[in-house]
Amino acid sequence: QVQVVESGGGLVQPGGSLRLSCVTSGSIFRINTMGWYRQAPGKQRELVATITRGGRTNYGDSVKGRSTISRDNAENTVDLQMNSLKPEDTAVYYCYAQYSNSREYWGQGTQVTVSS
Repeated sequence: QVQVVESGGGLVQPGGSLRLSCVTSGSIFRINTMGWYRQAPGKQRELVATITRGGRTNYGDSVKGRSTISRDNAENTVDLQMNSLKPEDTAVYYCYAQYSNSREYWGQGTQVTVSS
């Protein structure tokens, strides 16, 4: 059974930084794309960042220039470093993994709150 587990969320002041981590396990298949999405109350889930197995990255416009995604293919982990956080970054952040058998999995989400 595939598991996708996020960690690192919490409360941070505006202008602060936060690092989210995600670890996956339970599959014999390779992970093609990993990434992060977020969903704020009353809004649709939106792209934060994705990264391919080869290291190609894609960022959502709202976080571009303030966030860095990285992954460890050997450990099946993906991290998201977020800087210069704003109140509008408040959301539940979900980790995503797409495997080479085309299956997609999501974590349960981790809450990020940006507030003074």
